Amino acid sequence: MIHGVNQNPAPWTDKLMPENKPSLTMIGAGRLGSALTIALSRVGYPIDALVSRRRVSLKQAATLLDEPINLLVLKKLRQAGNIVLITVPDDQLTSVITHLCALQPDNDQLRIVFHTSGALSSRILSPLSDRGWQIGSLHPLVSVSDPATGAESLLSAFWCLEGDRKAIQHGRRLVADLQGRSFSIKAGAKPLYHAAAVMSSGNVVALFDTALDMLQRAGVKKDQAHRAMIPLLQSTLRNLSMRSPAKALTGPFVRGDVTTVQRHLKALSSRELREARALYRLLGRKSLTLAEENGLDEAVAKKIAKLLAD
Repeated sequence: MIHGVNQNPAPWTDKLMPENKPSLTMIGAGRLGSALTIALSRVGYPIDALVSRRRVSLKQAATLLDEPINLLVLKKLRQAGNIVLITVPDDQLTSVITHLCALQPDNDQLRIVFHTSGALSSRILSPLSDRGWQIGSLHPLVSVSDPATGAESLLSAFWCLEGDRKAIQHGRRLVADLQGRSFSIKAGAKPLYHAAAVMSSGNVVALFDTALDMLQRAGVKKDQAHRAMIPLLQSTLRNLSMRSPAKALTGPFVRGDVTTVQRHLKALSSRELREARALYRLLGRKSLTLAEENGLDEAVAKKIAKLLAD
């Protein structure tokens, strides 16, 4: 179920008052941690501290913030805000959890901790749960390549939440304050969820790079190929935003153009393009399935399937 969408999001320039908003401690000053710090401070959340293992990361993040903030290396963290957001890489989570377990917070204090890993569930935070924390995971379905544009991307993003009931409640409020939308899944489904996210983002970038290599081999300069392919990709995304994958599909598979598929496979037959050929055949089979859903003639589909299998 989707929660927390605001049809009229507040502009970034109008900072919301922090009334009734819990204080936050941000652990991790990388791209996502810095972007989240910027975004949440702009919608009125008081940030107790931005924490990192390295001073250089903190100094870099500080240059992007709208106002001064308390910067701490992890070993100096003695107290945490009402909500702790951990944005460090997965392999650093254990050391952060160990440090948080050693803190002695006020027993009456609201204690909620989230990590932002896409692949890991809240279960990794169980040592904190044993010490009275409410635990959860909070992952944005956006690509954050740098903190400044990432902060903008987090506005109105979709977020995946799972964990303890109280943690999810507060997570939904965070998302709603960012004018975002949230959905919840079971803890055991996190790896599959994250693999789907990688397929629709990171792997698309890898596929795009493969297409650039093919264009270069066709005689197009790399920079020109990049510029030329972006509008094509954008038009595909527009189609997908308005219709199902089967209806958005274009090209030889949906047309049942057997001869064109033959020509493509022949053009990809060189040793240098064997990986591109393997991708073409694999994704072509999926495209063929979508084309059949869209009414492609069964006999034509069988001819194309045979070409892709050979």
